[in-house]
Amino acid sequence: MRKSILSLSVAAALLAPGLAAAQASTPSPLTGNATLITDYRFRGISQTLGKPAFQGGFDYAHASGFYLGNWNSNVSEAAGYPGGNLEMDFYGGYRRAFGDYGLDVGLLEYYYPGSKASGSLGAAALTNPHSPGKTNSSNVHNTEFYLAGSWKWITLKWSHSLTDYFMVPDTKGSNYLEASATYDMGNGWGVNGHAGHLSAHNFSELGYTDYKLGVTKDLSGWVLGATLVSTNAKHDCAAADPYCFAKPAGGTYDAGKSTVLLSISKTF
Repeated sequence: MRKSILSLSVAAALLAPGLAAAQASTPSPLTGNATLITDYRFRGISQTLGKPAFQGGFDYAHASGFYLGNWNSNVSEAAGYPGGNLEMDFYGGYRRAFGDYGLDVGLLEYYYPGSKASGSLGAAALTNPHSPGKTNSSNVHNTEFYLAGSWKWITLKWSHSLTDYFMVPDTKGSNYLEASATYDMGNGWGVNGHAGHLSAHNFSELGYTDYKLGVTKDLSGWVLGATLVSTNAKHDCAAADPYCFAKPAGGTYDAGKSTVLLSISKTF
């Protein structure tokens, strides 16, 4: 059967080269991506304690506007995922364009296999001082509903947690609001910016604002990036800062401090 299909395909290409060329130029609904980056920052907070991350995933986009995807990255268990070192994201939704405007709505599940929210290692953020004695014993995960609207190269997005925010007790209903912009300067150059704010339900100390400003260069499909990332988290590891993580080898790490990220990525 495989040989017969191949023969028919070759014959069709010979008899109808115009049709074959049109079919070849039709973009595939399935795409993949891979990135190597010097530090994985999620909403401005380091997930790898300043160490490199390898990331990748795939997306399926139907012509109707519905889509599904998966994205993965290594993480440090000390960043709030005791016993886990992998993040797996699963998402699906619907997006549609209306001229220069766009709408995107969906669900996203962050999942950390092998992790335990009640583990002895991890971030101080896994406990909530406003809910003494309360813990979560499941795998660390977070489910969010998101809604985004865009105009040309500007996007505004709202994410709302449907579970306790990454298993911090009594934080269900936390919100993250962000604005981002990506501008094509031509000749493979692009600039991007971002500002976001986390409002943690029942845990105001967990809230903060993060910022990002970056530049990219496309070299024959390989995209090089340099990005300045910063947050207004407390940056005081001597005080009760939920974003100062305990290093496995001892000491603490300010996961919200400013840094420059270097990356290389490819979409295929």
